[in-house]
Amino acid sequence: MKATINDQPRVTATDSAIALIEEIRRDHPDILFHQSGGCCDGSSPMCYPAGDFVVADHDVKLGEIAGVPVYISATQFEAWKHTQLIIDVVPGRGGMFSLDNGREKRFLTRSRLFAAAT
Repeated sequence: MKATINDQPRVTATDSAIALIEEIRRDHPDILFHQSGGCCDGSSPMCYPAGDFVVADHDVKLGEIAGVPVYISATQFEAWKHTQLIIDVVPGRGGMFSLDNGREKRFLTRSRLFAAAT
């Protein structure tokens, strides 16, 4: 799996998301993201301390944002493989187990189809 499609990263982040990542890393220096597949917290990008989340053999690493790895399950990757994920921040409460919870802002995944090669 390539980390880019037509020289576009599979995952990127807004400035707001990068600022929240930096805020979280002051308390938890080693973190990772896993794109949730639905269940308890919808389809939010979940942010975990790296040592508290076991990346499964079937998880796919999409890339990194602000030096933080971003993973997605293989089945969800298959459905979204033509889509660039854009991690953003909106007001609200984060997922119950995500490190953005309690900060009155939460991560949100936006997406767009990859542009065709020119």
